[in-house]
Amino acid sequence: MDTAVIYLAITFALGFGVTLVRLPPLVGFLAAGFVLKALGVGTAPYLHLLSDLGVTMLMFTIGLKLDVRMLLRKVAWGTSLPHMVFSTLIGAGFLGLLAVVGAPMLDRADPATLLLLGFALSFSSTVFAAKVLEERSDDGSLYGRTALAILVLQDIVAVAFLAAREGWQPGPRILALALLWPITLLLRRIWHSVGRDELQVLFGIGVALVPGAWLFDWAGLTGDLGALVVGLLLASSKRAASLSTALFSIKEVLLVGFFLTIGVDSTLTLPSVLMGIGLLALLPVQAFLYIVLQRLFGLRNRTAVLSGFILGTFSEFGLIVTAFAADRGLVQADWLPALSVAVAGSFILAAVANRRGTRLIEWLTDVLPSRAAARIIPEDRPVTLGDVRAIVLGMGRIGASAYDHLAHEYGLSVVGVENNLDRAADLRRRGMNVIVADATDAEFWQRLHPSHTVAIVVLAMPEHGSNLFALHKVEASEFDGTIAAVAHNDDDVREIRALGVEAVFHLYDGAGDSLADRAAVQAGVRPVDGTE
Repeated sequence: MDTAVIYLAITFALGFGVTLVRLPPLVGFLAAGFVLKALGVGTAPYLHLLSDLGVTMLMFTIGLKLDVRMLLRKVAWGTSLPHMVFSTLIGAGFLGLLAVVGAPMLDRADPATLLLLGFALSFSSTVFAAKVLEERSDDGSLYGRTALAILVLQDIVAVAFLAAREGWQPGPRILALALLWPITLLLRRIWHSVGRDELQVLFGIGVALVPGAWLFDWAGLTGDLGALVVGLLLASSKRAASLSTALFSIKEVLLVGFFLTIGVDSTLTLPSVLMGIGLLALLPVQAFLYIVLQRLFGLRNRTAVLSGFILGTFSEFGLIVTAFAADRGLVQADWLPALSVAVAGSFILAAVANRRGTRLIEWLTDVLPSRAAARIIPEDRPVTLGDVRAIVLGMGRIGASAYDHLAHEYGLSVVGVENNLDRAADLRRRGMNVIVADATDAEFWQRLHPSHTVAIVVLAMPEHGSNLFALHKVEASEFDGTIAAVAHNDDDVREIRALGVEAVFHLYDGAGDSLADRAAVQAGVRPVDGTE
């Protein structure tokens, strides 16, 4: 118990301390691990178990939010795989130069060792990227989804590498994975009967650990990959977002254990610390390589730069590959603490760059050569509204109804904005002018080319926070037309009206009257005044 108390005290103190200088808490958690190791504090009970559970839950929630179609896009695999090849060669070349100048730990390095270390340095951190994207609420943005797809493909390559080096061959147990599809169909039925309270949290943890992690471990694969796959299989459910939100706090607490173990497990020596710090020189090169490749495959400058900054880290998978190699005598044991220092340092630098690097991001966006819109993927091209009179943000039942009414009753030219690909396609088949975009994505507003003919903006998204975000963006554009918004309760109505919007529709206003009217008509009852 005493050890656990010391861990909690130091971890909280350093996590809180770095927030005072406007750095993410994870920087403090990383520092806490090294401090605890330096103080000689023993390993806290169950620390590694908590760390493993945190990574498993992270992979599961990534799967819940990631559209599997993103993995098949050219910008995902066209960036991920070439980047690993080029990054491996660059890392090996850099280490080779250090060996030539007599750097310690490289005196007996042969080309195979250099390539293996370069390969370990070629991965970017899924844990770091997912955490930063969630903190920004950007995991649904194009750059966020692209970065996660790239990372998932890298993780698959890492799993394949480890399996191949182990001499793993598919055994009869691998056939059990064919049961995942019918299992997830059954789980969906159970899921829809589960409420949105603690039962849903227990359901999510159980699904991630049993048909996910345990089944894949039993079949001879990694449990984290299993959690990711199960998350992907459940991602199409309408409740996937709410489950991910429900698991957020638990996952964040468990991931503290992961960041602590990086320092706690490292036995540092001066050569390993110096080598780890020296490896950080590779980060700008790797980040810029991500930017170049993503631009090549159709992302605009800003999207590629944002993604490159998120991906500019070394990875926990690099530690796994290095530990694997050290256990088999392929590299010196000192390389594991050196990589630990490099991974921790990359997290710190990337956290600072992503938190305070706005000017650098803008500068890079501007200095990179501009690209013709035709060479940018459709989802990332500038959005031109044309000569429309009304915009409807959110084309669900209410938004589609508002679109129809404005178009047919008032004869206005209307454009709808919807982030659900299938719903947008269905509305287009019905003849509606709908663009696929996420109005809660800051990038959408940066790509938007407004029209001076717009007179009405309707905020009809299902989430109150989404409508508030869009409202602030509309007002920031100095729009002087009419804004109408949907609200779910009286508090929402008051908040929106306080921001200057008079046309607020309470979602349930009149619902009881309409229901009673329909029941009376069905029963043949006439109003007391005799009107129909």
